[in-house]
Amino acid sequence: MPTHTNTLAEPRVSAALARMFEASARDDETRGIQPYDPESLTAQEYADAAQEIYMPVSADGGRLLYNLIRATKPANVVEFGTSYGISTLHLAAAVRDNGTGRVITTELNRTKAAAARDTFAATGLDDVITVLEGNALQTLAALGQPVGFLFLDGWKDLCLPVLRLLEPHIAPGTLVVADDVDLSDLAPYLDYVRDTANGYHSVTFPVEDGLEISCRL
Repeated sequence: MPTHTNTLAEPRVSAALARMFEASARDDETRGIQPYDPESLTAQEYADAAQEIYMPVSADGGRLLYNLIRATKPANVVEFGTSYGISTLHLAAAVRDNGTGRVITTELNRTKAAAARDTFAATGLDDVITVLEGNALQTLAALGQPVGFLFLDGWKDLCLPVLRLLEPHIAPGTLVVADDVDLSDLAPYLDYVRDTANGYHSVTFPVEDGLEISCRL
């Protein structure tokens, strides 16, 4: 019988995800900071203030991302917003099980980037993940390669600028997924991808705070 691989079920990966999801359940207790206001704080200052907060994709959202990557087999998966790496592990597990591709992810906060790299090494997935530390609008500007799948889960007001930055590298048929459709800061992004004149066909997937799944036309 054929062997069916599911890296999400591999003990090191499942243990890391369980640990981080448990820690993220305390986000509301840890939060203690105001919503991001670009007029009073830079993105870097806010990221540093929020470095104890996981802000993860939901468990069901992570499994959906895994399935989308398995089905589409992209060569390059780009993620905006690593945090502690929960969503990144789902993306990388799918890439590993596809037997092709890699994940390029971005993180602004140094502490989170270091913790995520440690987790990726501990789970044995670091060989398919590249962490770009710093401002994503700068680190992704030098990408220079096709984007086969894009996941947007960083600061919501930056999701549209990141998408516009990467659009020259996004071919027709590519999926673009954004988390947290319920957050007001994502509204400009949603208005953009929901307007077919901008070259996307978009649908909201009702899981936790909602995932917006858009196909480049």
